[in-house]
Amino acid sequence: MKQLSGLDSAFLDLEDDHQFLHVSQLLILERPDDPDFAPYPAWRRQLADRLHQLEPLRRRLVEVPFGLDHPYWIADPDFDLDFHVRHSAVPPPGTDDQLDQLVGRLIAAPMDREHPLWVSHVIEGLAGEDGGADRFAILTMIHHSAVDGAAGADLLELMLDDVPDAEPPSHAGEWTSEEPPSTAGVLARAAAHGLRRPARGLLLAARAGQSVARASRNPAVIDLADKVRGSLRGPLGSVLNVGRERDPEHDLPRLPPLVTPPTPFNAPVSRYRKFVHRTLPLAEVKAVGKEAGATINDVVVSLCGGGLRRWLLERGELPDQPLTAMIPVSLREGDEDEQWTNRVSATVAALPTDIDDPLARLGAAHDALRVAKQVFAALPGELTPDAAGLGVPATVTAVSRALTRWSTVAPAPFNTVVSNVPGPREPLYLGGAQMTHYIPVSAVADPVGLNITVQSYVDQLDIGLLACAELMPDLHTLADAVVEEFEALRAAVRGSGNDAG
Repeated sequence: MKQLSGLDSAFLDLEDDHQFLHVSQLLILERPDDPDFAPYPAWRRQLADRLHQLEPLRRRLVEVPFGLDHPYWIADPDFDLDFHVRHSAVPPPGTDDQLDQLVGRLIAAPMDREHPLWVSHVIEGLAGEDGGADRFAILTMIHHSAVDGAAGADLLELMLDDVPDAEPPSHAGEWTSEEPPSTAGVLARAAAHGLRRPARGLLLAARAGQSVARASRNPAVIDLADKVRGSLRGPLGSVLNVGRERDPEHDLPRLPPLVTPPTPFNAPVSRYRKFVHRTLPLAEVKAVGKEAGATINDVVVSLCGGGLRRWLLERGELPDQPLTAMIPVSLREGDEDEQWTNRVSATVAALPTDIDDPLARLGAAHDALRVAKQVFAALPGELTPDAAGLGVPATVTAVSRALTRWSTVAPAPFNTVVSNVPGPREPLYLGGAQMTHYIPVSAVADPVGLNITVQSYVDQLDIGLLACAELMPDLHTLADAVVEEFEALRAAVRGSGNDAG
């Protein structure tokens, strides 16, 4: 039995009847030549053979009465693989657009908390890509309380094989279930944890102070302090601003705006989802970045900013100020005691939606991410998972839900989520079927109705765009705009290189 961390529990607490915090992977595979190969039984057998390695798939929740402590995971004694592995299909002609529509419908429902928090759909009926072999897809949804993005990628690599037609692993299907703990037992643990919580808070505060002290010479911290001090008015402001330099140093990094501009997708979300995916060649994305002195992350943020600029311009709704994006930051270092939990924080970066030139947008994205990294380093963001567990769980739940309701009328803290997750560099297989695409499907919540997540796989970059269907029914036009932005950026980089020569 393992207890959920405070951050893991927060992903459960934030759910309601219209926002669902499971994250998903959409895998597309080519059917092998073997006429006896059948995707659904092959995938079910693959998972059955590997369940002993896939701990998050075996665990179900045990709640603590009255919300006095965080829930626990136990190895489900009533585990039923047939409940979790399901069979679907797209109708002819089996296009990618039809697949995206089906994915949007399948993810628009909460997980059943009486079972382990995951479901996997084998989706048949996909036509071949460019006249190639017929394809099928696997959509696996798992709750964010169980894994973060990096752990989800690790889980996928355990589900599949790195060679075709691999032998089943040793100890295939061997695992032991657990009986649920007694109510008295979990209440006794809750009481003990309640006694230790204040001491943990003091320790965490000390660690946070050390983190801020280490960063005290960081220009981003100075910039933030200047902004706070400069905003003060009245007698107190006059005193604190005595001797303040009025000509700021232009080489200090500027933080993104603290108030994000309004957009069509910053509003309360409905329970309906729209999903679209696109693919870019990884080698060309890297080449564009290298020629411009930028990283893949810089290019991804630039493409998202440029795509959003195009989409908003077409609607006549482009704000003068740059949009902002929440950028998830993995805290994993590879030596964690517990792999299957959330070790993630976040920072905020400005998106270059206010800049007209593609090359200038890339430069602005590079600068924005540099500042975002400095801000993250300056603040104790690495303590986020620990801090999330300090409050009394029942109180934290109530506050979380109140903040969720408040967020529907308050300005959005950021406009969208942009995430770039490195994926497997070598092909993965299910029996003789090779996986050709690894497409991320994330989540949206009030009041941020758009998420753009990018996943690299072998030689390509798969882009998954998810939105509230009522806020962005034309999500496909944004996806096309992101691809158009890449073409424009590639042409601009090449043109710049030719001019330089």
